[in-house]
Amino acid sequence: MKKYLFLGLIISSSIILSSCVTVPPKPAVYPPREISPKLPQHILRQDVVHLVAPGETIWRISKMYDVPMQDIMRANNLGKEEVLKKGENLLIPRAAPVVPVIPIYPSKKWKYIIIHHSATDEGSSLYFDKYHQGKGWEGIGYHFVINNGTGGKQDGQIEVSPRWIKQEDGSHCRANNMNERAIGICLVGNFNREYVSSKQLDALVYLVNILRRYYKIPLKRIMGHNQVLGARTECPGKNFSWTKFKNRL
Repeated sequence: MKKYLFLGLIISSSIILSSCVTVPPKPAVYPPREISPKLPQHILRQDVVHLVAPGETIWRISKMYDVPMQDIMRANNLGKEEVLKKGENLLIPRAAPVVPVIPIYPSKKWKYIIIHHSATDEGSSLYFDKYHQGKGWEGIGYHFVINNGTGGKQDGQIEVSPRWIKQEDGSHCRANNMNERAIGICLVGNFNREYVSSKQLDALVYLVNILRRYYKIPLKRIMGHNQVLGARTECPGKNFSWTKFKNRL
């Protein structure tokens, strides 16, 4: 494990995730503490195709699928100086089922967690990154995205955005200065018309519990976008069950 971590520090300095940036995003604290669930001893492994998302590195992808970085680089003919582009496909040989890898950084700035819905039927961090850039923002405005099985991602898959990796303010809730002090989590879907999937809810509970416990965020400061003072929105939608969600925390 130490061998792969060391290699990850070297490779991540030369591999970038943008076609227009020459230096990879640097987190505020590197390396962070990484939290991910343990894989069972007996799992089905198979070759999969991974769509590169904003903020991902070969090292992070290797942890998500429990595959050595060298195997991923060899399968895709990548050299040490190879440039990864957001949106390109990578072959992941003998991949385990994908698991979330949640980086945790020491910080006193995070006082709230704000839950959003995308208000779209489909989406992913890559989709929102393009959309938000089109609005003049510096990429995706959320810190985390929880997928619904569209956009090349699995239902309940947690994506970590560059804003979280770099510990930057969000662009998800201007009201009450929440961009500067709240972690923004977006669930893909329109919960005015549909309901959160069971896998999305499981992932949300898992992620929020990690964040609230580490940053000592009380339950009363875990809220929807529409619950923020001064916010004028229905987000995360009338069908989002706060009682069901809060009872599982």
